[in-house]
Amino acid sequence: MPQDLRIRKKFKPGRLFQMRIAGLAFRNGHVLVHRAVHETFWTFPGGRAEMGETSGETLAREMVEELGVTAEIGPLLWVVENFFHYEEKDWHELGFYYRMELPESFAFHPTDIVHRVIDTHELEFKWVKATTEALKALDIPPYFIADEIETLPASPRHVVWRDGDLDVKV
Repeated sequence: MPQDLRIRKKFKPGRLFQMRIAGLAFRNGHVLVHRAVHETFWTFPGGRAEMGETSGETLAREMVEELGVTAEIGPLLWVVENFFHYEEKDWHELGFYYRMELPESFAFHPTDIVHRVIDTHELEFKWVKATTEALKALDIPPYFIADEIETLPASPRHVVWRDGDLDVKV
């Protein structure tokens, strides 16, 4: 059997892999989140890596594309092996979560949507209190971040997260 056929057999229908890079931007005790308007859950802004990009380059590019601003990419907070079910598929996501700074010119309001953009879908952005309680009320995966938002790690943490797990695995 040719090698390319053997490789293809390893990929199973209904299972997808992606590398996603996200940033946590803070202002006035709030953190920026976004969602596709057709979804009920929120995420931290970012997107999929493109071939040949470092994770930091991906995050910087995504912020220009989605927010129209140049973000200062800060320290890496978490590397997450994230396993979840979404849109009738099983996902294996490798996620890199960075702290980032946005320019003061980027809009802030403590409760309102501050930005909208059309990407693959219409996205809306808002600031939410950077507290465990506020993030848990939002439905913002991966869910362990809500527990750590008030005490960010001093050095990068590796986390294996499976939706439905009661404990985070390191």
